[in-house]
Amino acid sequence: MIGVGDMVLLEPLSEDSFLENLKKRFDHNEIYTYIGSVVISMNPYRSLPIFTPEKVEEYRNRNFYELSPHIYALADEAYRSLRDQDKDQCILITGESGAGKTEASKLVMSYVAAVCGKGQEVNKVKEQLLQSNPVLEAFGNAKTVRNDNSSRFGKYMDIEFDFKGDPLGGVISNYLLEKSRVVKQPRGERNFHVFYQLLSGASDDTLKKLKLHRDFSKYNYLSLDSAIVNGLDDAANFRTVRNAMQIVGFMEDEVQSVLELVAAVLKLGNIEFKPESRCNGTDESRIKDKNDLKEMCELLGIEQSVLERAFSYRTVEAKMEKVSTTLNVAQAQAKTRHKVMGVLDIYGFEIFEDNSFEQFIINYCNEKLQQIFIELTLHEEQEEYIREGIEWTNIEYFNNAIICDLIENNQNGILAMLDEECLRPGTVTDETFLDKLNTICAEHQHFESRLSKNSKFLNDHSLPHNCFRIQHYAGKVLYRVEGFVDKNNDLLYRDLSQAMYKANHSLIKQLFPEGNPSKVNLKRPPTAGFQFKASVGTLMKNLQTKNPNYIRCIKPNDKKASHIFTESLVRHQVRYLGLMENVRVRRAGYAFRQAYEPCLERYKMLCKRTWPHWRGPEREGVEVLMTDLQVPADEFSYGRSKIFIRNPRTLFFLEERRRQCLHDLASLIQKIYRGWKCRSHFLLLKKSQIVVAAWYRRYAQQKKYQRIKSATTVVQSYTRGWQARKLLRELKYQKRCEEAVTTIAAYWHGTQVRREYRKFFRANAGKKIYDFTIQRIMQKYFLGLKSNMPSMSPIDKNWPARPYLFLEGVHTELRRIFHLWRCKKYRSRFTEERKAVYEEKLEASEIFKDKKALYPSSVSQPFKGDYLEISKNPKYQKLSSAMDEKVLLADVVNKINRANGKGTARLFLLTKKSVVLADQKTGQVKASVPLPDLTSVSVSTQSDGFFALKLKEGSASAIKGDFLLSSEHLIEIITKLYRIGATSADREQLSIDISDEFLVQFKQDKVCVKFIQGSPKNGNGVSCKRKNNRLLEVSVPTMA
Repeated sequence: MIGVGDMVLLEPLSEDSFLENLKKRFDHNEIYTYIGSVVISMNPYRSLPIFTPEKVEEYRNRNFYELSPHIYALADEAYRSLRDQDKDQCILITGESGAGKTEASKLVMSYVAAVCGKGQEVNKVKEQLLQSNPVLEAFGNAKTVRNDNSSRFGKYMDIEFDFKGDPLGGVISNYLLEKSRVVKQPRGERNFHVFYQLLSGASDDTLKKLKLHRDFSKYNYLSLDSAIVNGLDDAANFRTVRNAMQIVGFMEDEVQSVLELVAAVLKLGNIEFKPESRCNGTDESRIKDKNDLKEMCELLGIEQSVLERAFSYRTVEAKMEKVSTTLNVAQAQAKTRHKVMGVLDIYGFEIFEDNSFEQFIINYCNEKLQQIFIELTLHEEQEEYIREGIEWTNIEYFNNAIICDLIENNQNGILAMLDEECLRPGTVTDETFLDKLNTICAEHQHFESRLSKNSKFLNDHSLPHNCFRIQHYAGKVLYRVEGFVDKNNDLLYRDLSQAMYKANHSLIKQLFPEGNPSKVNLKRPPTAGFQFKASVGTLMKNLQTKNPNYIRCIKPNDKKASHIFTESLVRHQVRYLGLMENVRVRRAGYAFRQAYEPCLERYKMLCKRTWPHWRGPEREGVEVLMTDLQVPADEFSYGRSKIFIRNPRTLFFLEERRRQCLHDLASLIQKIYRGWKCRSHFLLLKKSQIVVAAWYRRYAQQKKYQRIKSATTVVQSYTRGWQARKLLRELKYQKRCEEAVTTIAAYWHGTQVRREYRKFFRANAGKKIYDFTIQRIMQKYFLGLKSNMPSMSPIDKNWPARPYLFLEGVHTELRRIFHLWRCKKYRSRFTEERKAVYEEKLEASEIFKDKKALYPSSVSQPFKGDYLEISKNPKYQKLSSAMDEKVLLADVVNKINRANGKGTARLFLLTKKSVVLADQKTGQVKASVPLPDLTSVSVSTQSDGFFALKLKEGSASAIKGDFLLSSEHLIEIITKLYRIGATSADREQLSIDISDEFLVQFKQDKVCVKFIQGSPKNGNGVSCKRKNNRLLEVSVPTMA
């Protein structure tokens, strides 16, 4: 551990060693130090990695002194005392402005929210408690010269818990909001955060609805020299505040109402008045520019004339008469019991260059907090030792009760005299109030004034004439009396409140209930000082009913910078906070005290003699308990009504023994409960077994009876059956006898008849038997054929076997008829296009089947015809437009050159009248052959794609000779050529010559084209090579 974590253990103890220990820990980022159970918190002015969820779990349910000092330890101790010991707690956070009180309160609340119970409702309450901070800070905090997030109001939150320690809700009380900051801010400071957050973070649409602009300079209430604060993102904070308002419970229309009210306040600051003189010589005021007034009235739903009159006139009522007077420019611009844990975050002690009524009230509140700290930690502790008869050496300390009396005394206190001046008839000014202070408080040792009757201050020229000085516990503060009387009166003219009550804006109407004409109250409202004094008194009474836990915040420097420790500033805070006296009292005193009865009740299970009941006096029981536990005598003392324990470790020892004992007792209770549960379960099982056995016996007897009954029924049925069968046999025997007689008679008659008609019967019986047999065989054949019919596929060659040899012809004919019928059925499903394709395929089969080796591979390939999509391809648009007829086939072919046997790519186009060859790249027509000029086509028997188009001798197309071409779609090309010739009546049928040698006419010479099988040199394709002037040899790869 860096330095000493608990100042009570510091050796040697002096002010210098105290400061040195604080500085040493501060330099090593140890910002928390203990004085017994009091936590000293140094503001690091930066983020430290000591507030993580892991740290929360580390300090959860741990003894206060078990780990290094931390604010989480104090929060955990307070929460566990509230949960386990049913003691209401309060956490008092004090210190100067900028010492980190607000952040400390956030840390306490976040820790309590993290360690308490879970559940949907509990989590909702915890989230609402945590999210109340951003809302309160937006409307109550502002940047000051000492703190970028200074609380300009006091906040006390009571968090209520149920018996399990889960939060149920909270009550927030606020004290003395610094209202004057809205209209005026000291140099280097700015207005409340919400104004800047609204202008920076609201959307353009929202600002348009609120009639606002983002430019801060357009609003008189916003100081421009400190509008932007480093490290403060007003836009992001606005979004946080909007989200927090929804979580806390604001409806969307309520949020909008609040924003409209904030916008109206900004508009109000831009309203300026000009002086005018009436005819009777009195002064009055008029509004210069009414545009802002108009927009403000639209936001609040107030008639413009009503609000303008309220700004410029004032109604004075005396008895039953009303007098309306005008306002001058200056006046117009001036106007089930639950467990409770309280967290107090209130403004710190303030000493500015210009201190007014607000600083006087703030410092008075801090005096009261210092007084309660003194009473509960110093004065009350020493008084308790004396009251209980504990040996004690009195420790001197400064008691600030005299300062509190100077301010709050009901007769001669400063607040009482200020109220008296405000209520006094006649001319009342701040100067008359100061004169009264000089008269009554002149002899008080903590009051100083330039005009005081106390002669020792007459030569003190550092005191201005309109100021007075008070020696507070934290130092001397100079107060300027200007504005004390007006701020204490805090009056709002009835005309303004009534004008606001007339607004259609629901929130405005709620804020000004005194404007209701039916509830006019002529009684003067209490002054601001009186109200604050009463609130502080109520707060002190509330704090005194709870167990206090202290966090004393210290500001290490005035520059709001990290790693800077100003010794003189810290020494001053240590002195006025009374930390040295606190250490001395803790070192000389006892860390824990408790009345005998609750002490015995809590720890009686640690001793067999006191457990479970002690019959004698409680003190004797505690003495027996401590003797049995063998606690050293110097570790505790017996008072008249309480036991005092010196060292916290002794208390931890007792708590650890109690925890172990509770664990043992819980185990015992569990053991007894489990035994009782097992016995109860056994008895229940035994009772159930008896019931089950009884029911089973009943069931078994019923089943036995059913079996006997069933057996009897079976025997009876068998007996009846035997009797019935015996009777049946007798009847059947009688019937058979009768039938036998009848049959014998019939046969005898038949014999007689057959003897007579035998010659006729023998002549015709053979033919009839034959016809009948043949008929039965045919019937059986057709029924068998019906049940074994093959599928409807034309290519299915299955057919039932012939059963009889004489049916051979019929069997074959039926097979042929069935095949023709199913082929007809199959063809009936064809479309015209598909029918044409199959006709072409059939034509190709007739031409090439078993003649051309290339044919089998073409069967599965559909005949597309237009492979080039010539009508759609823009490349061949010109060629397509030149064709007069529909193109039946368009493909790329190779035109074989007789000189070298190499091919040249050409476009092959086929119509019903001609064959066209065109250049592949340009689409230019190279040759056009009318179909009548085409006599025959020659192809090989191999698997090549070569074919020769032979032209009619003497025709115009035959000038250049025949065409030797090669194509991948040879079968389709020749089939289409053949079909066109077959369907034309005016031309001869095209001849198809299939041979491995044929002649081709090239101009004047005939060349023999010979096809051989072999392995070509280049790849696996077909190659053509010129052998001589009369021979072209085509090498075709051998088919696998």
